[in-house]
Amino acid sequence: MSSRTPSRRILEPSERAAEILFALIMTLTFTGTLSVVDAGRDDVRAMLIGALGCNLAWGIIDGIIHLMDRHSELSGNLLALREARNADAATARARIADALPPVVASVLQDAELETIRQRLSTLPEPPRHARLARRDWLGALGVCLLVFTTTFPLAVPFLFMQHLVPAMRVSNAVALVLLFLTGVVYARSVNRPAWRVGTWMVILGCVLVALTIALGG
Repeated sequence: MSSRTPSRRILEPSERAAEILFALIMTLTFTGTLSVVDAGRDDVRAMLIGALGCNLAWGIIDGIIHLMDRHSELSGNLLALREARNADAATARARIADALPPVVASVLQDAELETIRQRLSTLPEPPRHARLARRDWLGALGVCLLVFTTTFPLAVPFLFMQHLVPAMRVSNAVALVLLFLTGVVYARSVNRPAWRVGTWMVILGCVLVALTIALGG
């Protein structure tokens, strides 16, 4: 009854793109509020520590949310399986149809749904509670690492360049490139032209950063 295939990646392209976009916005919020006129090395250091600490914290939070989402999905799958096995035939067929993608359910006849119901009834008794698998924990770790490590490419110019203005320009250029590449990754999951989605991701990222700064984020 799961909507996920056995060969599912630990993190799908859309999930990776979302986490990278979030991390870039958070980091750009820190770098974008740094004054190129008044800031000194101590200010840069405080900005870098703040950006790293913030993204580490949010990486952990997003990892936990990822585990909660997976547990909720697995629990829903177990509930659907029990209903399909224990309900009367008509209710079970309806529940199976609900669990399938709409385009698939729309072409299945009652006889085909009944065949699925009968096969499900022959499966071993499912566990009482959903349990997270190793890949779920790896997915949570991947989420955390993506959010945290995305900070570093934007921070490197401030570590190795003495003058703040060129460091800011290089950091922003790196951010634009990463936003575009994030859009390219996301394009794979929506079957759209990579260059077009990459360009829109750059625009979206810039708008979200400006909005975040304007709202005091």
